[in-house]
Amino acid sequence: MKKIKLNIPLYILTAAFLFTGCDKKTDNSKEGNNNAQAEEAHNHEEEGSANKEVELNEAQFKASSIELGTYSMKNLSEVMNANGYTKLPPQNQADVSVHMTGIVTSIKIVEGQEVKKGQVLATLESPEFAQLQEAYLTSKNNLEFLELEYDRQKILSEENVNSKKVFQRTKSDYEIEKARFNSLDKQLTMLHLSKTSVNSVMAITAPISGHVTEINITLGANAEVGKPLLTIVDNSKLHVDLLIYEKDLYKVKPGQTVRFVLTNQDNTEITGKVFNISKSFENDTKSVAVHADIVNSSQSLIPGMYVNALIDVGKREVQALPNDAIVRADGREYIFILEEVHEHDEKEGHSHDDGHDHDHDHDATEGHSHDDGHAHEHDEEEGMYHFQRVEVKTGTSQLGYTQVTVLQKIDDDAKIVLKGAYYIQSHLIKSEGGGGHHH
Repeated sequence: MKKIKLNIPLYILTAAFLFTGCDKKTDNSKEGNNNAQAEEAHNHEEEGSANKEVELNEAQFKASSIELGTYSMKNLSEVMNANGYTKLPPQNQADVSVHMTGIVTSIKIVEGQEVKKGQVLATLESPEFAQLQEAYLTSKNNLEFLELEYDRQKILSEENVNSKKVFQRTKSDYEIEKARFNSLDKQLTMLHLSKTSVNSVMAITAPISGHVTEINITLGANAEVGKPLLTIVDNSKLHVDLLIYEKDLYKVKPGQTVRFVLTNQDNTEITGKVFNISKSFENDTKSVAVHADIVNSSQSLIPGMYVNALIDVGKREVQALPNDAIVRADGREYIFILEEVHEHDEKEGHSHDDGHDHDHDHDATEGHSHDDGHAHEHDEEEGMYHFQRVEVKTGTSQLGYTQVTVLQKIDDDAKIVLKGAYYIQSHLIKSEGGGGHHH
């Protein structure tokens, strides 16, 4: 058989080889790009899985007692912890007692009642009150007579008509009666007795304004001298005594802000300001009392309440939220934000998600479409609340507040769930069939 020799130029063979290599390289490149896109989509899907949307109807929203708000700027790092108690200055509490004994004839107040300075609290009756008023009126008349006689004798003495001895005796009688009258006048004033008539009833009045805390008398009882009959306190001047140890004393200065909560009450924060620092240790301990005025308080405070406090020794403030605003799931931390979404925008968002799921799995798309239809029915109902779960990073926590950093952009005026976040989280887990774990 005759052999056929093909003279194929070298450049044609080279071109064919290069073409084949490029074609394989293009296939590999396409495969790599597809893998990268799939990985990116998977990462995006994982990232999106952390941020969930929850929907509550009107009844659920009201039943959960959800409170909405925004960040509070708090100094949570440059602070000093302290414990203490509420205290009342001695000038703002009074024990009511009497200077003369008497029988209680009326009690005009009850425990806990607010009274004003000078208000009548009770009345006593005693014959000694009438005797004192009688002596006062008698002395007053005698003094008027002796004053006229003293003036007359003084003139006669100056004209040498009468002897100096007679004038000196008249002057002495006048000075004695004047002193007696002044003494009786002060006694009647102190006992709140009338100076114009004789009456055996004495009124007991409030020495300060405040609230009656104790009543130690009953009708018909004998009021004893020096024994407290009633107690009144003026809690409007209440302040806080905080105990600071010796090693931290140099950090505290008058004028610093104090934030505290009541140990046995709710977490309502009350603010104050340091006004004085004691110069001695308290009760043989190595702690010193720091006195702070209460600046604002909507609560009814009484002396002796224990408090946990923070003294601001620095100025650095951070964004903080109440501890109840932060939920934890799958090793992450989240907050919820109320979304103002119109029905049309909400439907478009679901439609877009539908198309995306359709590329991956037809069955998943059908399930998602079913959920969409359910959501659209809710959107048409009145009083539906849509919440978005947003991941955050937390920092220092003090007095019921925690520093938070949002890991995605949210609006400055976003309505953050400050109370009721755990209810929304539980509703989310329930709607997912008790799951809530996303990987």
